Amino acid sequence: MKTSTIIASAVAIAVIIAAAFYFFDVDQTQEAKLPDVDVKVEGGQAPKFDVQAGSVDVGSEEKTVLVPKVVMEEEKVTVPTVDVEPAPEN
Repeated sequence: MKTSTIIASAVAIAVIIAAAFYFFDVDQTQEAKLPDVDVKVEGGQAPKFDVQAGSVDVGSEEKTVLVPKVVMEEEKVTVPTVDVEPAPEN
């Protein structure tokens, strides 16, 4: 994937996220109410476990590997634009 495509996609995603905050005007019309709950607590017991685990050794060592070299170049590209108008407030 070209760098210009990645940049254009990132800009488009940023615009969509910004639009999500300004495009909608949400007003709460009714308060929430939790249901009435009656709970009896009697006895109970948490389970017990006997666990034996293996071991893991983590280390490092030097190796010679092939590493790609990336060269950056400037290039003019056409990127998408979006105009957004927020919802009118009541």
